[in-house]
Amino acid sequence: MRLGLVSAIVWIGLLAGCATPVSHVNAPMNTYDQNTKYSVTDHPKGYTITVFYSRYQFIPESDAVATACTSALTSIGWEVADNRGVQIKPINEQRIKISMGRNIVSAITSCQASALVELKN
Repeated sequence: MRLGLVSAIVWIGLLAGCATPVSHVNAPMNTYDQNTKYSVTDHPKGYTITVFYSRYQFIPESDAVATACTSALTSIGWEVADNRGVQIKPINEQRIKISMGRNIVSAITSCQASALVELKN
């Protein structure tokens, strides 16, 4: 009985240490590369890009994941503009909404970022 209680407390502690990023959108995601999924949602001023980026990190480096996540968002934003044949304003990295998470059991650090990509007039 006592072993079961200790086991339950350990599992609760492990699960409490896991966090996932907050979702900014509920659109279906497309695969960009092995670490990145994205969605594009039309907006009256252009379109919104949402990126979910995650990768294994034995030693957590949230800054590196955040940088890779925002870089992927920017790249995808420009690629979508090229594919649509439209011109866009530069993507302001200060306006990117970002949420970070880490699963301590699997050592996966993840990020979800979202930003409006505005069309040029």
